[in-house]
Amino acid sequence: MEITEQCVVALTWTLTDTLNEELDVLDEPVDFLVGGDDLLKKIEEVLQGHEPGASVKLQIEPEEGFGEYNENLIFLEPRSLFPKELEEGMTFDGTALPAGCNPDAPRDALYTVTEIYPEHVVLDGNHPLAGIAIRLHLKVHAVREATEEEIGSGTAGTGFFRVQPMAPGNQQLH
Repeated sequence: MEITEQCVVALTWTLTDTLNEELDVLDEPVDFLVGGDDLLKKIEEVLQGHEPGASVKLQIEPEEGFGEYNENLIFLEPRSLFPKELEEGMTFDGTALPAGCNPDAPRDALYTVTEIYPEHVVLDGNHPLAGIAIRLHLKVHAVREATEEEIGSGTAGTGFFRVQPMAPGNQQLH
């Protein structure tokens, strides 16, 4: 079966920056809905017409991927608002920021703790790949028709580079 709109594709990938530094590897195939919310549009476009076994390479510029880096999404917050066990790399959903944080911080962002000082914490609401051109080497493992439930929800259950709340040391982007 060829990849078309409204199908599910099982992919693995290697993600690098433009200097070929490896940023992420997905070794086991994961299902993504083509024509839904799981994949970046550029990836969906490049995958069209391919079949299982295909390997696809592409470069995604910031404006086609995770956007330009926005300095207005950096916030300096009082250290006293956060748990004692706070560590760099931890994430906070914007809707769950501690009371007392900057009211101008968008609530629809995911914030990463990038620095911790005795009196302040630096929160970054940019996607970890914002402002970075990325290279992606995809391998298509399987293609199937999407179910009505997947089409209705817009997902096969996984988002592309969905940033999970990180435990210390877990730096996976998917």
